[in-house]
Amino acid sequence: QVQLVESGGAVVQAGGSLRLSCTASGLDFMMYCMAWFRQAPGKEREFVSVISRNGDGTMYGDSVTGRFTISRDNAKNTVYLEMNNLKPEDTAVYYCAADRSIWYGALPSRYNFDTWGQGTQVTVSS
Repeated sequence: QVQLVESGGAVVQAGGSLRLSCTASGLDFMMYCMAWFRQAPGKEREFVSVISRNGDGTMYGDSVTGRFTISRDNAKNTVYLEMNNLKPEDTAVYYCAADRSIWYGALPSRYNFDTWGQGTQVTVSS
């Protein structure tokens, strides 16, 4: 049974930092690109970041570039999202997703991913 479990969501003040984790089971982790998306109330699910199978490639959405960093530890089947200088507009449920693509020619959309976690809430207070 394939499972992605996110953790690390919390309430934090603007300007603060958080690190999200997503641990995978039931799949060959090294064969998957791993991504983070987020969804705020009443909004579409938004791409945040993706990392290649071996970690040597990354992409970021415009709104998080320079503030967020994605990384992975294939020995632990875990992908991380380090979030710095958080803003109230970063408030959302953050989802981890997996895809077997080798890489992407452009920023991937949610439709590239068919395996999702349950999400973790991040709330940034002003």
